[in-house]
Amino acid sequence: MRRLLLLLLILAAVGGLWLQRAPLGEFVFSQIAERRAGRNALAAYSDGLTLVFCGTGSPVPDPQRAEACLMVKAGDNLLLIDGGDGGARKLGGFGVPLGGLDAVLLTHLHSDHIEGLVPALLLRWTGSAATTPLPLIGPPGTSDVAAGYNLMMKADAGYRTSHHGPAIVPPGGGQFAGQDRPAGVVWNSGGLVITAFEVNHAPVAPAYGYRIQYKGRTVVVSGDTAATPAMAQAARGADVLVHEALQPRLVAALTRGLAAANQPRTAQITRDILTYHTTPEQAATAAAQAGVQMLMLTHIVPQLPSRFFEAAFLGDAPQRFAGPIRIAHDGTVLHLPAGSRAIEEHDL
Repeated sequence: MRRLLLLLLILAAVGGLWLQRAPLGEFVFSQIAERRAGRNALAAYSDGLTLVFCGTGSPVPDPQRAEACLMVKAGDNLLLIDGGDGGARKLGGFGVPLGGLDAVLLTHLHSDHIEGLVPALLLRWTGSAATTPLPLIGPPGTSDVAAGYNLMMKADAGYRTSHHGPAIVPPGGGQFAGQDRPAGVVWNSGGLVITAFEVNHAPVAPAYGYRIQYKGRTVVVSGDTAATPAMAQAARGADVLVHEALQPRLVAALTRGLAAANQPRTAQITRDILTYHTTPEQAATAAAQAGVQMLMLTHIVPQLPSRFFEAAFLGDAPQRFAGPIRIAHDGTVLHLPAGSRAIEEHDL
């Protein structure tokens, strides 16, 4: 009898909560939203070089990974390297404000590196009442990308200023300023120096990697590339090498499946991509040759359904590089404090 009474009480309580789910949901949502809205997830980090991986995927559809996007914070500098689909939106979801965004650097002009630039533009514009265009810096052709976006967003920019007013979204802030730059120093401000170097992503040319230096800390970002001696040279003595990675043995399974499903054109694409990307093992070799502290893999191909498959993805890479090898996920943070050799890892 007691158990039956207890069961009836539990059912009554659950039923009461279900009937009150609208006001209860509004209360709980309000409590969470008021605490999280406007937060800055990076506010507690000390001075140094901070990387937030906002997109660690590729053009291969992956519900867990946005396309290529890396945020770099150093002192008063805030930049994005590439703007693939979903990357900037993920930063907003992680609580990383983009109102202070200074520029976007492009490694190259493949769609998965440029097709998510609009959210970055809007979050910077509305977050800071920007009156000047957002610099978009990259290889030749970058100015065309900027012009195309400006044309596409021309009506939108006018609508937003008319709706919210020039004090919130001033004219001039809702567009890009494209800069075609040769290899060499592309950013030098407030102690942050970023140098572009050419990599091998043929037929895409030029394609860039970036060497990022701030107060004695150095990170090298590969961009998309086949294995190339330029990588070890550019990464010499760096703290971290952030390198793209494709595992051919796993991609081969996709190829077989596509061929069996009578999709020969897509199957051929999965064969073609092998020629202009780097395996985890090759990235590990470059990291060892360069003498870096850590290897961080990103632009993961193919998609990995869970972390269980990461060992298969790495293959023999741990035998080629003695330091830590990590596979980046959207929300991974690396913080390199100034005046230190430490590398702090966090997850937003």
